[in-house]
Amino acid sequence: MQNNHEPLPAKSNADVSQQEYVWIGTMTSHPMYVNHDQKALKKFGKDMGVKVTVEGPADYDIPGQAAAIEKVIKRKPAGIMVLGMERALVPLVNKAIEAGIPTITVDADLIESKRIAFVGSNWYNIGVRQAETLAKLIGGKGKVAIMGIFGADNMEQGFAGFKSVMANYPDIKIIGEFDDMADVDEARRITEEIISRHPDIAGIAGFDTNSGPGIAAAVKAADMAGKIKITCVDIEPLHLKYLKEGVIHKLFGQKRELFTYYGARLLYDINNPSISITGDDKKNGIIAVPYIIDTGFIEVDAGNVDNIIESIKLK
Repeated sequence: MQNNHEPLPAKSNADVSQQEYVWIGTMTSHPMYVNHDQKALKKFGKDMGVKVTVEGPADYDIPGQAAAIEKVIKRKPAGIMVLGMERALVPLVNKAIEAGIPTITVDADLIESKRIAFVGSNWYNIGVRQAETLAKLIGGKGKVAIMGIFGADNMEQGFAGFKSVMANYPDIKIIGEFDDMADVDEARRITEEIISRHPDIAGIAGFDTNSGPGIAAAVKAADMAGKIKITCVDIEPLHLKYLKEGVIHKLFGQKRELFTYYGARLLYDINNPSISITGDDKKNGIIAVPYIIDTGFIEVDAGNVDNIIESIKLK
C-alpha cells in the first residue's frame, strides 16, 4: 500500500506560531506517555515555534479516543497524530483526512486508513526478537504464553512475529494468547492463573507496557523468578527494576520520543514544505514526506541495564 491519495492543501507558512499539532492518544496520563511521547512533543513545539496539544482519555478507552478525534477535527488544526491502537479508529482518521487535515498514525498503525504516514516501531520485528530471545532462554523447549491487548493492530503484528519464530521449534508449545487490556493487575491475575494451570510454564512474553510488570509481579510472588523466563516491551522504571532483580530477563524498549517528534515534523513539513519531488507536488498528487518511519527498538538485559538506569537518572 502506498501513499498515493490526493495531497492535502498546504497551509501558509507566513506565521507558523498559529499552527497547532495535536497528539490524540489513550491512557494519556500514563507516565510512559507523559515522560516520553508528550515530553518530546512539547520539545518539538518549543523548537519549531508552533502550538502542540495532547488530547484523549486518561485511561485505555477507545470510544473516548474516538470522541477526542471528533472534537479536534471541528477545530481544524494544522495536523493530527493518532495513536492507532484499534481498527475502530479507522473511520475517524479517514474523517480527519477528508476534512483536509494532515493526519498520521504514531506508535500503533492503522494501515487500512487513509493516514498519510506512520512513525513507530515495527511490531512484527519486536515479536520475532521476543520469540528468538525466549526460545534461547528456555533452551528451545517448554510451554510459553503471550500477553497483550486484543484488537490492537500492533499487538497482533507482534503476536504474528512471535508465532512465526516459534513455528520452527517443535518442542515449544504456545499454550495461549491472553488479553490483559493494558492493565497491570489484569496481567498479574492472568499470570497467576497460567501458573496455576501450567506450573511447568517455561516462559511468558508481554507486549503492552503493562504486561511485563504484571507478569513479573505474579512470577515473583509465586517464588518462580528465574524459573519462568520473561521478556517484554518497554523500559520504564518498574520494568528495569524487575530486570535488575532477575525476574524479567530481557526488555525491548521503544524509542518513544521519536514517535511524536518525527511525527510532528512530518506534519509540519506537509504544511511548510521545504523540498519538492517534482517541482509541483500538489499538481502531481504527491505528499513529500516518508510513508513509514521505523524507529527501531532498544534491547536491555543484565549486561547493559545498569548503564540504562544511570542514563535515565541523568535525564
